[in-house]
Amino acid sequence: VQLVESGGGSVQAGGSLRLSCVASGFKDSGWYYMGWFRQIPGKDREGIATQSPSGETAYYHDSVRGRFTISRDGSKNAVYLQMDSLKAEDTAMYYCAQASRGMEPGTHLSPNQYTYWGQGTQVTVS
Repeated sequence: VQLVESGGGSVQAGGSLRLSCVASGFKDSGWYYMGWFRQIPGKDREGIATQSPSGETAYYHDSVRGRFTISRDGSKNAVYLQMDSLKAEDTAMYYCAQASRGMEPGTHLSPNQYTYWGQGTQVTVS
C-alpha cells in the first residue's frame, strides 16, 4: 500500500495551499476513512481533518475548522485538503492516512486509528 502526498510548499500568512494524496495497492480504500494529520518536530502527530468514505461526514480539529476543507475522489482513491487563511502556526509536516477498519465515535482524528501513511509533505507559512 502506498500513499503519495503532494502540494506542500511555502506560502505567506493568509495564503492558500491544496494538498493531494493518492492511495494505491489497497483495494478497499474507498470503504474507510481517509484523513490528514500534521506534526511539528518534538510534538505528537495530530489529526486535523478526516472524511468518511461517502464524503458525507468530516471531522476537523478546532484549530482549522472554517479554514481547511477535506474532500475525496473515490474514483481516484484520492483525498485532498484545501487550506485557506493559512497561519504561521499551520507550519508542519502534513501526512495523509488511510484507515482499514471502522472506528468508535470520537476517535476519527486519532492517528492510531489509521493503518497506512504517506511520507509527508512540508507546509511552511511565514
